[in-house]
Amino acid sequence: MTDPRFTGIASRTAFTAAAARAAHLLVDAEPYIFVDSLAAALLGGEAEELLAYHRLHGTHPILAGARAEALCRSRFTEERLSHSGIDQYLILGAGLDSFAYRTAPGRFRVFEVDHPATQVVKRELLAAAGVAEPASLTFVPVDFEADPLRERLVQSGLDLFRPVFVSWLGVTMYLTRESIAATLTDLGRFAPGSEIVADHLLPAELRDAAGNGYAEAVGPVAAAGGEPWHTVLSPTAFADLLRAAGFAVLEQAGQRQSIPAELWNRTDALRPVALSALNHARR
Repeated sequence: MTDPRFTGIASRTAFTAAAARAAHLLVDAEPYIFVDSLAAALLGGEAEELLAYHRLHGTHPILAGARAEALCRSRFTEERLSHSGIDQYLILGAGLDSFAYRTAPGRFRVFEVDHPATQVVKRELLAAAGVAEPASLTFVPVDFEADPLRERLVQSGLDLFRPVFVSWLGVTMYLTRESIAATLTDLGRFAPGSEIVADHLLPAELRDAAGNGYAEAVGPVAAAGGEPWHTVLSPTAFADLLRAAGFAVLEQAGQRQSIPAELWNRTDALRPVALSALNHARR
């Protein structure tokens, strides 16, 4: 699995996604879409600068769109995980995800997979914030360009004979279609009953005006920062990749459909944008 975002330094998108989750509690009104009580702490010395953008310009469509994107996918995934009955949780490209640190110990065995450089930075941030690493968490450092994912997971204690719930968020746009297919094929070798939630960017013709505006503004910035987008897919195309890897598609949803409808009755700047799609599938 090749992820060109990671070149020896921590991924910038890990920080911007965490900032979006943290800013939701600071600049948006209730009802909250997703509550990440640790996101701000994990930003460390970056917190003041990153959160200032949202405080000062939180109604700007790009910043509001970033918050909606991060919040909807996180809520969608964790709700499906909680209802799955699966206790092995694999987070691919974990970044600054905080699930393992705000969840009651003992319910899930969590495996965070990421580039070693990103994990080093994250563990330093956790220590600085006084957040303990639970015994139920295993860090799986993987150089996505060189290391065999399945082998690293087995070495880290993942039980391949029992179902696994996989979260793969905010990553596929940085990969080639071939790399996405290869990763899904690898994940499709997990035990029957395993589940996955993965997201992908939509092509321009399936985005709305706000989605295209977001892509036109953010895509070039991501590329300039060394994290170019490589792949956009229609829901049909992503479903085809899932089925080819041995998964049955259970659900596909855009932002609007990914959370309860009443949460879009808002007094703040958050609005559903046709930018990406979420996929929930079972092995």
